Amino acid sequence: MSQYGEPTDQTYTRAGFGAPVHRGERPAIIVVDLTNGFTDPEYLSGADLSDVVAATGRLVESGRTAGVPVVYTNIAYTPAERSSVVWLRKAPGMASMEIGSPAVAFDARLPLTDEDHVITKKGASAFFGTGLSALLTAMAVDTVLICGATTSGCIRATAVDAVQSGFSVLVPRQCVGDRAEGPHEANLFDINAKYGDVIDLQDALSYVTGGKA
Repeated sequence: MSQYGEPTDQTYTRAGFGAPVHRGERPAIIVVDLTNGFTDPEYLSGADLSDVVAATGRLVESGRTAGVPVVYTNIAYTPAERSSVVWLRKAPGMASMEIGSPAVAFDARLPLTDEDHVITKKGASAFFGTGLSALLTAMAVDTVLICGATTSGCIRATAVDAVQSGFSVLVPRQCVGDRAEGPHEANLFDINAKYGDVIDLQDALSYVTGGKA
C-alpha cells in the first residue's frame, strides 16, 4: 500500500506512469557487466547468474543473426583508480575489478565475438563517461535492450541514462539479475514505471528478429 492508502500499482497509474515505450526500427543490445566478478559467486561482488547469462546469450545470438548490433560493457580500474574513485569508498568490494584481472573478463559462456563492441566504464551507468551514446547514434540506433547485472545498480543506471539520451528502453526480465531478490524486483518495477518496458525474453526475441523468433 502507498502512503495514500491504495495499492502501489494504482498510485503509479494515477500519477501517469507506466505507459509503453515506442519500439523503433533500429535496436541494439547492451550487455552490462556480465563478467566473472559479477556472475561467479566465488568473487566478493559476484552471484550465480547462470540463468541470466544463458538468456542473454540466446538474445545476443538471435539479434546478431538479424543484424542487431551488440555492445558489451565491463567495469575495470587501474591501480591508481582503485584508490581514487569515490564510488569505491562506498562499494569497496568493487575494487577487485582491476584491469587485466580474471574478475573483469567476460563470462566465457557468453557468445562474444570480434564483431561486438566493448566499452569499459568506471561507474554504474554504461553511458556516463563513455562513448556509448555517440556509438549508438553513429549506428542510427533508436531502441536499446539492456541485459546484464546488477538490476539495482548498473542496469537501472544505464536505463535511466539511456532514456535521458533519447533511446527507447526495453529490459528483458530473464536477461537481468542481482544479488538479492528484493532490490531486483523493486528496480524492475521502477524501471517499468518510469524509464522503459520490462518485457519477457520471448517478446525480446520476436522484436529483434522481426517477429521470426
